[in-house]
Amino acid sequence: MIKSFKARRIISNTVIYVILAILGFIWITPLIYLVLQSFSGDPGAIPAHPLPESFSLDNYKELFYPENTQYLDFPRWYINTFVVAIFSCIISTLSVLMVAYAFSRLRFKTRKKFINIGMILGMFPGFMTMIAIYYILKAIGLTGQLPALVICYSSGAGLGYQISKGFFDTIPRALDEAATIDGATRNQIFWKIILPMSKPIVVYTVLTAFIGPWTDFILAKIVIFDNQPNYTVAIGLQTMIDQDHLNQWYKRFLAGSVLVAVPITLLFLKMQKYYVGGVTAGGVKG
Repeated sequence: MIKSFKARRIISNTVIYVILAILGFIWITPLIYLVLQSFSGDPGAIPAHPLPESFSLDNYKELFYPENTQYLDFPRWYINTFVVAIFSCIISTLSVLMVAYAFSRLRFKTRKKFINIGMILGMFPGFMTMIAIYYILKAIGLTGQLPALVICYSSGAGLGYQISKGFFDTIPRALDEAATIDGATRNQIFWKIILPMSKPIVVYTVLTAFIGPWTDFILAKIVIFDNQPNYTVAIGLQTMIDQDHLNQWYKRFLAGSVLVAVPITLLFLKMQKYYVGGVTAGGVKG
């Protein structure tokens, strides 16, 4: 009986691992193709073979030193995206953490109503408001400008308070009460007691607040439109593979895609344990 149970378990585990290995291979194949072809030194703009026959750094060199920066200015696009992502990340992180702390620790008459309103608004996809946002920005003269992206990315960030609130709910209220007895204000409790104890959720919030602006295309395209000097990386990469430039810039597009993934990959590798801790701890209690 025991042997048959072990045999069934071994067979089931083997089947599961084989399926997972196949799915993993399917998932990682495009990434391998992307990286290898970005170093391709084969002639022609479009790769003729799945695997390159020769390797070169020319695609990366041409990306940073293009012949005509009027159409291809990847370094500027990269800097634009980085600046927007950094400012949006700082504002969004502070907004999310402060809203989450207020809902977690403070008790006021309209608290439940605000929580419910935030939950309801969070159920609607963001693209539903993009056209309205565009016309509002156009009315105040901010279309095509990078500050407009920072405003769009950070203004509604406070609605994503749920996971942070769940994390703050796990911190004992006795700490707040002891600090209050010692004369600390709510502001001091938040900055000097709660935040130092909340490194996992702070890291999680920073990562999610950075990744959104760094990888976004739809909103950036609507706001920036055709103002080429203020393109973000996503808009620039899309421009590189349109019909007019695909045959010329495809391999440089692959190289640019690799470079876009580098900051996010490094951040996740460096802060993975805090990211996982923030997600798991924030989902314990709502």
